[in-house]
Amino acid sequence: MQDKMMDAFNTQTRQMFEPMRKMNSLMLNNMEKLTQYQLEAMKRYSQMGTERIRSATEIKDAESLRDFGTKQAEMMNELSQQMQEDARVMGEMSLQFKSEMEKLFSEAGQKMSEQATSAVKGEQPAKASSQSSRKN
Repeated sequence: MQDKMMDAFNTQTRQMFEPMRKMNSLMLNNMEKLTQYQLEAMKRYSQMGTERIRSATEIKDAESLRDFGTKQAEMMNELSQQMQEDARVMGEMSLQFKSEMEKLFSEAGQKMSEQATSAVKGEQPAKASSQSSRKN
């Protein structure tokens, strides 16, 4: 009897915490993806900056200064495009996370609704049997 009660309690506890576990897992996976992407972006940006500093140290005359200025403008254009691409990718990641969270909440809501419905249906016979046992 006591084993059945403990098993039922453990099952109910797992069912109660399953949506939270899924949500935490989803949030952790999303945080990991975003962090990894941001680290890669930071690496790209720092490499671009380092290349420009290295190019600046090679300026020796007016012609190399002009070349540096030209390349600087090209690099700024490349940087702008890269930042737009990074913003687009991170936006897509956010939309995917939002979609997955909505799906998770929808599933959890549906499961809770089903459990509530089955609990209501299950309570009515239980009340009848307990009342009939009191009369006897």
